[in-house]
Amino acid sequence: MKRAVVLLSGGLDSATCLALARSSGFEPECLLVRYGQRHQVELERARAVARSMGVGAVREVTVDLRTIGGSALTADVPVPKDRPESERARGIPVTYVPARNTLLLALALGLAEVVGARDIFIGVNAVDYSGYPDCRPEFIQAFEALATLATRAGVEGERFRIHAPLSGLSKAEIIRTGVRLGVDYALTHSCYDPAPDGGACGRCDSCLIRRLGFQAAGVPDPTRYAAR
Repeated sequence: MKRAVVLLSGGLDSATCLALARSSGFEPECLLVRYGQRHQVELERARAVARSMGVGAVREVTVDLRTIGGSALTADVPVPKDRPESERARGIPVTYVPARNTLLLALALGLAEVVGARDIFIGVNAVDYSGYPDCRPEFIQAFEALATLATRAGVEGERFRIHAPLSGLSKAEIIRTGVRLGVDYALTHSCYDPAPDGGACGRCDSCLIRRLGFQAAGVPDPTRYAAR
């Protein structure tokens, strides 16, 4: 089996991405990043997801992006709630974390070079997403080109490949794919502003997109929502 580094956040998309990497014949090395996110409960869920899929190689890196701020996920900025779909489809929301996916992929690239992996999986989605510029296919292609220029392995002729297998899928299609692969979505966490006990708020953009995805997929939503 070829080794691959999989960025695992504990969310619905990254869990499906991990399942796809395994089903494609890769031996995953999961990378979790504690970047000062408001919803750090996702890291506990990420470890649970990895265990459920029999993945023992899990590493965690800490980079505190709260020192930069600029996002509702890393600064004292309210998380938007109850936004209609028409509003969510416009502009870049305040939950965008500046340069987050650039940083995450850079860390994954470093780990990949160290462990001898030449494949990196990231669960970005360019269809049912919140308008983040670093989820677009153009960004993934550009980073793949950078990986060849920025590493010893790349300079010596070994090509890195950045896999974004969910990029063109709707949330419903992602959920159906995960169900087919046996993903336990009850273990995952998507909420940007969870309750102290980890329950999902059900009102942030991520919760709304997740809930609509399960409805469109015709799959029961296993999310534990906090009492209002």
